[in-house]
Amino acid sequence: MSITSLKSILIFLGMFLGLLAGPIACNAKAGAATAVPAPVEDAKLAAASGQQSAVVAGGCFWGVQAVFQHVKGVISATSGYSGGSAKNAGYEIVSTGETGHAESVQIVYDPSQITYGELLRIFFSVAHDPTQLNRQGPDEGTQYRSTIFYSTDEQKHIAEAYIAQLDQAKIFPRRIVTQVVPLQAFYAAEAYHQNYAALHPDQPYIVFNDAPKVTHLRQEFPDLYVAK
Repeated sequence: MSITSLKSILIFLGMFLGLLAGPIACNAKAGAATAVPAPVEDAKLAAASGQQSAVVAGGCFWGVQAVFQHVKGVISATSGYSGGSAKNAGYEIVSTGETGHAESVQIVYDPSQITYGELLRIFFSVAHDPTQLNRQGPDEGTQYRSTIFYSTDEQKHIAEAYIAQLDQAKIFPRRIVTQVVPLQAFYAAEAYHQNYAALHPDQPYIVFNDAPKVTHLRQEFPDLYVAK
């Protein structure tokens, strides 16, 4: 049995038992004491259309990809791996938690429609819970860590300033554990992981963990949400 199939079975059982205690909430908003504010320090909207990229990690890449695929100005969102080497950037071995990779999403966006800081606001608000260390909801391991992989000094500055802003304002009941590290490389995941949430909307894991994130995106950011 593949790790993907085993994961689905174990998580389904966990969610079934969890429902006896209450609903599952794997997004940041559920853990926030108040609305997540916009970053004080951010890039300005570009004067002309173009393409820039951002790479983030926040738990299983299925849900993070699904969120950003519905964001205005996002051209593409690709599931993949960052933080490790090319030779072992594959799902089965990354899932052992021993390769150094994090399940990540590369977001290609038009900076004339959305800023880097706005993408991070969505990341912290609805894509994941930035206070969970080396886990996210039912998934546990360093491959599910919360990370912002920056590719420019500006991205590093915006990310670090935003985390400090949110911590200082005590937006979350616990300290943000999101790492801000340089992007060495991004490796696209296997084809069967791409658009996974959209292609498997009835899978229990997607229903309980990822679909609510997209719903929260539509509710929290109606001006940035786009239907697919």
